[in-house]
Amino acid sequence: MGRVNTDTGKSNSSITSSMTSSTSVTETVNGEHDFKISGYSLSKGIGIGKYIASDTFNVGGYSWAIYFYPDGKSLEDNAGYVSLFIALASDGSDVRALFELTLIDQSGKERHKVHSHFGRALESGPYTLKYRGSMWGYKRFFKRSALETSDYLKDDCLQVHCCVGVVKSHTEGPKSYSIRVPPSDIGLQFGQLLECGKGTDVSFDVNGETFAAHKLVLAARSPVFRAQLFGPMKDQNIQCIKVEDIEAPVFKALLHFIYWDKLPDMEELTGLGTKWASTLMSQHLLAAADQYGLERLLTLCESNLCEDVAINTVATTLALAEQHHCLQLKSVCLKFVAMPENLRAVMQTDGYEYLKESCPQILTELLEQVARISQHSLATCSNPNAIILDGSDAHGRRVKPRLFLAPSTKNSVGVSINARGGKSDRFSDLE
Repeated sequence: MGRVNTDTGKSNSSITSSMTSSTSVTETVNGEHDFKISGYSLSKGIGIGKYIASDTFNVGGYSWAIYFYPDGKSLEDNAGYVSLFIALASDGSDVRALFELTLIDQSGKERHKVHSHFGRALESGPYTLKYRGSMWGYKRFFKRSALETSDYLKDDCLQVHCCVGVVKSHTEGPKSYSIRVPPSDIGLQFGQLLECGKGTDVSFDVNGETFAAHKLVLAARSPVFRAQLFGPMKDQNIQCIKVEDIEAPVFKALLHFIYWDKLPDMEELTGLGTKWASTLMSQHLLAAADQYGLERLLTLCESNLCEDVAINTVATTLALAEQHHCLQLKSVCLKFVAMPENLRAVMQTDGYEYLKESCPQILTELLEQVARISQHSLATCSNPNAIILDGSDAHGRRVKPRLFLAPSTKNSVGVSINARGGKSDRFSDLE
């Protein structure tokens, strides 16, 4: 008899498998509501279990309301406590949510009475409201006699702040497509429009240099240019406008930002490969940004100047911050100058002289900052070698040798800073 051989080995063909994934996301949709209860004393006596309701407010697809019980919600408390609840005011079943009720301290001490689910672990999870009219809160929220003598009650008014976080869940599956959306290049396109000069319809004469531009682009970016070019008080010589209060490199940087929506390379623009030159350009550009209503440019310059605070430029930067209302930059400069290791050196700079003359009121703030840091005022220091804020020593002698900054150069930027309010102050960092 012949034998039959049966092949029980695995097939050589490969088995193709696929892997998929999904993610369940559970999060809260949050909303807040303020409820003012005016005439509290008149609400007393309405009866136990009777409430004053806020207007309804929507959070997470549901309506909610705050219920305040002046005589309490429970008979056994005999009106000894006020009750406070958050209620589901629309149709819904098994609505899961987190809640926070805050009774506001109206004395300004911010000692609020807070009951909150937020920011802590909940052993049994979020609270579940079964149906319309279900509520969460406290029958004994506050003892009434204590409430009426507390800072929570002012001018017969109570203020309640409520926060509701409705729990929502959804499942995220894999995307069936992957399309890369390129970043916006509108700045590049407008920048190239400026560089090629095509279609320009207005020019600016800045200290003998001419800059061509497009009226519509300028008007769209700057409210000042918009008024100058299209407003009722527009310049008569609309084809060529003379600019007298900004130096040419600064105006060039201004146009660069208007078209490109970013700062130019400051060192390349000034022709000086130093941080000091970049700082000086940022100072002038900040003033120009304020003059032409370019808030984003002003903020960029303010940020750059905060990063580049230095002994030889901080005083003029502080003056600019004061004149152009750059509060963060002003704070950074004051703290830098007030440091014991910086104060004497800063006071010996020409910029400090300019600061004293143009912004004398800033010296008071500087003195306060020094006092906070050193715990005593340098102005009353008994040390005979101490210096006071006008640049003299305790005997009234001047101690300000001239600080050498840099030699003059053909590529140096101008130094005219036009402060808010129209006054033009001049100081020189490039002598």
